[in-house]
Amino acid sequence: MAGVVERRSIDVVPDDERHGSAVSQFTLWLGANLQITAVITGALAVVFGANAFWSLIGLLLGNLLGGAVMALHSAQGPRLGLPQMITSRAQFGVRGAVVPLALVIVMYIGFFASGSVLAGQAVGELTHLGETPGIVLFAAVTAVAAAVGYRLIHTLGKIAGLVCALAFVYLGIRLLQRTDLGTLLADHRFALPVSLLAVSLSASWQLAFGPYVADYSRYLPRHTSARATFWWTLSGSVLGSQWSMTFGALAAAAAPASFVGHEVSYIVGLGGAGLIASLLYFVIALGKLTINILNTYGGFMSLVTSVSGFRGQRTLTPRGRSAYIAGIMVAGTTVALLGKDSFLTSFKDFLLFLLTFFTPWSAINLVDYYLISKERYDIPALSDPAGRYGAWNVRALTVYVLGVLAQLPFLATHFYTGPLVAPLGGADVSWLVGLAVPAVLYWLTARRDTARTAQPAAPQDHQSAAGSGG
Repeated sequence: MAGVVERRSIDVVPDDERHGSAVSQFTLWLGANLQITAVITGALAVVFGANAFWSLIGLLLGNLLGGAVMALHSAQGPRLGLPQMITSRAQFGVRGAVVPLALVIVMYIGFFASGSVLAGQAVGELTHLGETPGIVLFAAVTAVAAAVGYRLIHTLGKIAGLVCALAFVYLGIRLLQRTDLGTLLADHRFALPVSLLAVSLSASWQLAFGPYVADYSRYLPRHTSARATFWWTLSGSVLGSQWSMTFGALAAAAAPASFVGHEVSYIVGLGGAGLIASLLYFVIALGKLTINILNTYGGFMSLVTSVSGFRGQRTLTPRGRSAYIAGIMVAGTTVALLGKDSFLTSFKDFLLFLLTFFTPWSAINLVDYYLISKERYDIPALSDPAGRYGAWNVRALTVYVLGVLAQLPFLATHFYTGPLVAPLGGADVSWLVGLAVPAVLYWLTARRDTARTAQPAAPQDHQSAAGSGG
């Protein structure tokens, strides 16, 4: 990139603009996960009935399983030099990809809103403006940073990773000064439904990164090891999320009445008053700024990908870029202001409901990339509705819908509970079904499609079929 402001959007990143190393994925995803929404996610496991001991085990298992899926998506970035969701055109068609894309955009707006509620509380306290102005101010800063793009995102990830790590060490010490860790972990009674809820909460947290994780690895040099990209992404995301979620689970177990519904004030009060309180408000806002920029940037990429599938547009003017990002900001801020008073229950249901739509997408994308296409895509055909991948892939879209429907009997949320949840003791295992069913169905249908399995010629440059690097 010639300057600070990013020029690329959904077009392939040329080799002469690639830079960095796989370690950058560790610092970015560590910083993105050391933040208060991850703390809330960990606390939810305890709030909804699990003891601290099994909550921590369930959260770790979910982070590892979901993180592995997410990191497999990240490894696609250096190979292809493309944003994550545009590769969905290889499975669903150039225009058919709009189906999962529309749901991804809803996800970004939802996460933007939930992050803005928590960060808005911190900004409101820090500036003495109050919660609503704090939400609006935070959203505006997020949009400006997202418009600058890739370099600033990674720089903020490094800063947030260091600052938030120091803050969480301090907060962890303060929490243990107030409560006895042995007492918190003394209850070892196992209950399958709530333990599986802990797994589902953290797995959904990781899986929700899947639709945009390659956006932040696509500038890495083509020769970057896929294995290194996978492991650095996985380790940063799992370490950051498990650290935050562990703190949240222990805080909820130690002081449920003080913590639940007052998460920001509890954390700040735990740290101290005066200057320390102001610093902690800043840390909360910084942590949320990092992840909300990812959500805004990812939403911008997804909107452009959706529109370009019908208009054929692959590049954007600075004005067009700003308009897309402003749209994400306005929608997310509106949802935040409307839903801020019922945040906790809504966020838990939102997380679990997201799994219903993104596990089938992840399964189809990964099976296609690693097993069917063998890590090689015809890059020009991704923009041509009359080309190799077509406009609409009815078989892939059918598998996707079947993957969503297969989960409904096993889904447990506040507004809908499937008929097979009660026989399983109330456990929600829908995300496991959502990974397995579409993966098998897509492999069975796509492997017989000669247009999908025929490999493109070896790449001669970044504009041709990509994916032979290792």
